[in-house]
Amino acid sequence: MPSPHARALAWLIVILVLATFAFAAPPASAFCGFYVGKADATLFNQASQVIMVRRDNRTVISMANDYRGDLTEFALVVPVPQVLEKSQIHIGDRKLFDRIDAFSAPRLAEYFDPDPCVAKVARSMGAMDAALPASVAKQDRKEKEKALGVTVEASYTVGEYDIAILSAKQSDGLETYLRQNGYKIPPRASAALLPYIRQNMKFFVAKVNLAEQAKTGVAWLRPLQFAFESEKFMLPVRLGMLNAKGPQDLVLYVLTPKGRVETTNYRTVKLPANMDVPTYVRSEFSKTYKAIFDAQAAREDYKVLFTEYFWDMAWCDPCAADPLTPDELKQAGVFWTDGGANRGAVGNPQPVMLTRLHLRYTRDTLPEDLSFQETADRENFQVRYVLRHPWAGDASACSEAKPYFDSVRVRQEREAQTLASLTGRDVNTIRARMSLAPLKNRWWESLWPEAKP
Repeated sequence: MPSPHARALAWLIVILVLATFAFAAPPASAFCGFYVGKADATLFNQASQVIMVRRDNRTVISMANDYRGDLTEFALVVPVPQVLEKSQIHIGDRKLFDRIDAFSAPRLAEYFDPDPCVAKVARSMGAMDAALPASVAKQDRKEKEKALGVTVEASYTVGEYDIAILSAKQSDGLETYLRQNGYKIPPRASAALLPYIRQNMKFFVAKVNLAEQAKTGVAWLRPLQFAFESEKFMLPVRLGMLNAKGPQDLVLYVLTPKGRVETTNYRTVKLPANMDVPTYVRSEFSKTYKAIFDAQAAREDYKVLFTEYFWDMAWCDPCAADPLTPDELKQAGVFWTDGGANRGAVGNPQPVMLTRLHLRYTRDTLPEDLSFQETADRENFQVRYVLRHPWAGDASACSEAKPYFDSVRVRQEREAQTLASLTGRDVNTIRARMSLAPLKNRWWESLWPEAKP
């Protein structure tokens, strides 16, 4: 039997139809530096990933099925606005998720202080900061379906998936139908299905065709991708919480032609970013970023979507991975480009903008499905943390050296305080990792004793 988490993940895939700090991103020119590490979505054990392409009323959804367990237990139920034809459903490529995740992942940038004895360089340092079986066609099955108020509008086999598009008149009839047809859906499904039936939505349901799965030669379920038209720019997520045993993560990559994407019914905030952290983080950035996100999501009571990245897909700085190629963008569902390699160039009206959103939520913190809008904001943003390595010279090398090292010590204390605030870790533990002693003459502590670390 699959674990509760595995079942939760399978059911959670329905979504795939589909601050302590407030720091504005500096201009793109200030992002120059050496990229040295990234924190991808695989850090989060209960994370689902969605690629959503949207322009006008046209939407293309790609969903990564990370289900683990007996494939006969896999059940996918997705509310969709219309009956999808077979030509609207495709098998995607898992590599696309890896590529877009790597491109947009939170990252580290690294700088090395110049020799302070070179006065001109020293003065310039500050400038850097800135699925159903075929037997459903039998007459006896049709009669049962009619009695339950369920109609099979269409059915297909696409790759390793048996897919049906259903309409329903009552939620308990739809739940009964799904159970009778072998879908391992969780309890209380009727209540979650009812709002979609009231909206006259259809249901995209899928199971694994074991014979077809064996032909694929792969041990995992490949992504499903489908296209449709709808005035609503949204993701239905409430069904995904039925089997949730705790917080769930959604990493959403939205590709649009104009600007940054945000939610209209929840807060969307930028994760604290572009801040200096201790240099030891270089060897453990994945663990550190997970601690940062854990702390920030908890502080917001799991009620906000965090923007982790927004950029023109044509370029990046610093780059954690190369931008997707025109062919890869087409595979992801981008339909408005001409395939040109310089999509973001001046005079080219067909850019592809990428917004990466990260949501951690529970059954109680997300009462509504996610609704989105594309904004006019085109200011680049990335979750980036900076390592600044001190000059390796001697304090007696020149008259400027000692003041420089004094400033480095102050800077390192600030880095320790920043990491403590971002992660909730004890600042003295961080200082110990940095081999720092607390700064003396902290005169402000006499004014605000409660500020003592």
